[in-house]
Amino acid sequence: MAEKFLPTLTAGWWRRIPPFRLVLGLCPSLAVTMSAENGMGMGLATAFVLTLSNLAISSMRNVIPSKVRIASYIIIIATLVSIVEILMKAYFFPLAQQLGIYIPLIVVNCIVLGRAEGFASKNPPFISMVDGFSVGTGYAMSLTLIGSIREIFGAGTWFGMRVFSDSFEPMSFLVSAPGAFLTIGTLLALQNLFSRWSGEKFIQG
Repeated sequence: MAEKFLPTLTAGWWRRIPPFRLVLGLCPSLAVTMSAENGMGMGLATAFVLTLSNLAISSMRNVIPSKVRIASYIIIIATLVSIVEILMKAYFFPLAQQLGIYIPLIVVNCIVLGRAEGFASKNPPFISMVDGFSVGTGYAMSLTLIGSIREIFGAGTWFGMRVFSDSFEPMSFLVSAPGAFLTIGTLLALQNLFSRWSGEKFIQG
């Protein structure tokens, strides 16, 4: 267990980071990252669901019949997503309004289902929770980075605070759909170039 802890904890922050390495969760990555706040909010909500769903699914993996495992996973994930949605509407209502339908859609986020099927269903509870936390926080960092780039250069602000002088002309296309594709594609290319230059190998599973 101890020898798996650190590699599992750090894998989601670089070598298994979504959406760049796992290439999952692209829909919210494109849709909600018009600002750093939106990206961070969506990422942290997903991280919460990922961490607890991995823990719950791993704890029950030996009692869930294999024929209904996906349906069971979805019920567990949907319960956690409902909790997140209620908490966000209670304490972060403006952010919940901005994220809209993408909060309930965490239920069918491929990252959450993928980690449940690919990791939590095969590993003990604690290390599965670590995997969920790692991949979830990696996803939150990714969305915050994408949102920061789009907001800074597309609106001239960061978390709503102005970062350039009044003479700065924002590249407004960055806060539109094409800007999302361009930002994610550029970051993906840079990460792949760095990994190729450093001789790093891709982790699966």
